[in-house]
Amino acid sequence: MKDKINKLLSAIQEISINTTAELDEFRLKYLSKKGEINNLFNDFRNVSAEERKEVGQLINNLKQLAQDKFTTVKESLLYAQAVDVTEDYTKSSEPLNTGSRHPISQTRREIVEIFSRMGFTVAEGPEIEDDWHVFSGLNFPEEHPARDMQDTFFINKSPDILLRTHTSSVQVRTMEKNQPPIRQIFPGRVFRNEAISARSHCIFHQIEGLYIDKDVSFADLKQTLLIFAKEFFGPDTSIRLRPSFFPFTEPSAEMDVSCSICGGKGCNVCKYTGFLEILGCGMVDPNVLEASNIDSKQYTGFAFGMGIERITMLKYQIKDIRYFFENDIRFLKQFSKF
Repeated sequence: MKDKINKLLSAIQEISINTTAELDEFRLKYLSKKGEINNLFNDFRNVSAEERKEVGQLINNLKQLAQDKFTTVKESLLYAQAVDVTEDYTKSSEPLNTGSRHPISQTRREIVEIFSRMGFTVAEGPEIEDDWHVFSGLNFPEEHPARDMQDTFFINKSPDILLRTHTSSVQVRTMEKNQPPIRQIFPGRVFRNEAISARSHCIFHQIEGLYIDKDVSFADLKQTLLIFAKEFFGPDTSIRLRPSFFPFTEPSAEMDVSCSICGGKGCNVCKYTGFLEILGCGMVDPNVLEASNIDSKQYTGFAFGMGIERITMLKYQIKDIRYFFENDIRFLKQFSKF
């Protein structure tokens, strides 16, 4: 009798009840009139007088254990039915939608990934700069119009402290601290004192690149930019280089890519030329190398720079640069799939 009671005790303690059906099955098996605990009371009449007190106490303890377990599980299941305990009641009552990266951030990341595969590393620098790193170290003459107040935001009317107008300032800092070979790109935000319109803004983002080593040629520059254009705009993209002028490169060029909208045939977006301008580039001027204590007779290099907003506008056919800064959710939602 005692062995039977101990076996039932162990079984009740170990049994797991997770549903109302399992709870009802537990009640019928152990607590009903035909259940195993009630059967023990029926068999109690056969217990000897010497063992009656001990056995009776064991049966009562067993019944109390079973009843307590039944009551506890029942209350737990009833509560779970009334309230979803997995629900987080600190959440907003409004549905929360998954966000996405800003289109400028998406384009910047894609450009960085392409040049990283070509061996370029990323470097960044301060947005508040001095005249040397923004202008003088890049071969800008004192009388250059870019130094004029209409183009540059100066800090506290100081002629030496300003908001950088291009990320080329990070190129100067890199050349000052490192000797060739140098192969880096410089993404960042820049500022120019320009009127805000559909095509221009006083704040925008750039990515510039710099490669300095022995025997670097213009052909290396062209091939690097061709690979980038095909990776970013598609394998059928072609490029063309037009002569231009920048104080820090010589020779200098503007680079155009074939219009992805018309396939180079000509449309209103590319002004029926079949090409779209995306960046400026050229061979680093020897004066720039020497200003950063790099031997221009031993080393040569190329540099390039592009506006991330312009690249993004071309890729997604966006006609107004101001959309990037207005944080209109209707505009930003269009990029959640990218």
